[in-house]
Amino acid sequence: MSVKFERTGHLALVTLDRPQRLNAVDQATERELDAVWTRIEQDKSVRCVVLTGAGRAFCVGADMKEAGPDGLDYWEGTNRHGFGGCALGGRVSAPVVAAVNGFALGGGFEIVLGCDIAVAAESASFGFPEPRVGRMPLDGMHVLPRLVPQRVALGMLLTGRRISASEALEMGLVNEVVPDDMLESAVAKWTDEILACAPLSLAAIKRSVYDLSARPVAEARRTRSASLVDALTSDDSQEGVKAFLERRKPEWSGS
Repeated sequence: MSVKFERTGHLALVTLDRPQRLNAVDQATERELDAVWTRIEQDKSVRCVVLTGAGRAFCVGADMKEAGPDGLDYWEGTNRHGFGGCALGGRVSAPVVAAVNGFALGGGFEIVLGCDIAVAAESASFGFPEPRVGRMPLDGMHVLPRLVPQRVALGMLLTGRRISASEALEMGLVNEVVPDDMLESAVAKWTDEILACAPLSLAAIKRSVYDLSARPVAEARRTRSASLVDALTSDDSQEGVKAFLERRKPEWSGS
């Protein structure tokens, strides 16, 4: 197995575990990741996910040493959710936090872009080297220009250059940069704050951002989505107010 899945209460930890290949994703790993995301989405007791890599890399993208389809055949066979089954974002209802511990290149960078929150170690670096080897970042060339100004995106996409964690922070591509030895504790602060929130509220917020942000604001505001209805009619919506009035921490049921 090249993907580790661990649970601590409502928190899931997913680790890319091919450190000898800098966590490059081969076809078997792609299938494992896809299965993990399906498992997480089906398990409503998972309320937050941390995604990271083993060793000195987060992920360096597709494993170029593996024999397999390329060119149009590769493009036509790609996962509808993007590289790693998650690069296009919004695959699962629970918030996903990327703990970027090292290199995040090519598809690895795409995976980071597909997460909801990203915390990076100071030694982390990001980039799309694909054009330097005659390929293209099939997800990144569509996602990155939606996250940063077009000229900034093209400056990366058309050069294949890497950027540092601090540059990624300045561009708004990560939420926080910390010393390498503080990455785990920094991520824990984010997950603690996420887990303090009502899970159905977070799911509805996330679905609204991913599904409705391309629509006019007035139209998006009027959209009666299933996740919105679930959140507004949930027991948790009553529990939150009750806990506030009683000056205590709410006890979320997820229903």
